[in-house]
Amino acid sequence: MGTFLEEITLENTADRALADHGYIKDTEIRTLTIEAMPDTGAWTLVINDEICEELGLEVVGKEPGVLADGTETEYDMAGPIDVIWKDHRVLLDALVMPNAKEVLLGAIPLEAMDLVISPRRELVVAVGNQTKHRL
Repeated sequence: MGTFLEEITLENTADRALADHGYIKDTEIRTLTIEAMPDTGAWTLVINDEICEELGLEVVGKEPGVLADGTETEYDMAGPIDVIWKDHRVLLDALVMPNAKEVLLGAIPLEAMDLVISPRRELVVAVGNQTKHRL
């Protein structure tokens, strides 16, 4: 199986709440549409520090992480962030890996949005018709 990318939209959840209550306009909600690699080896959404800053996410804590080469370290967790793939959505915090070259769409957001990876066809498939889910 090769690697492949899926288009997702990331949205600052706090901005969405402010817009819903009339404090900012919908056009002021910080969003970013990007290509992400579905990766069941990652446990959550992994973004880099540039994306975190562009979306204006707050650091909410630290979590341990292990790189493919076995290196262990702690990374910032930032959020809240809505991850949107087509008509599926999940609210979560993202692991911020400085200088990460790829955004990883990990096992938890895939599962929460009822999505599975089809390695043979190299695509993500929705197994449910759920349109909104918040953890």
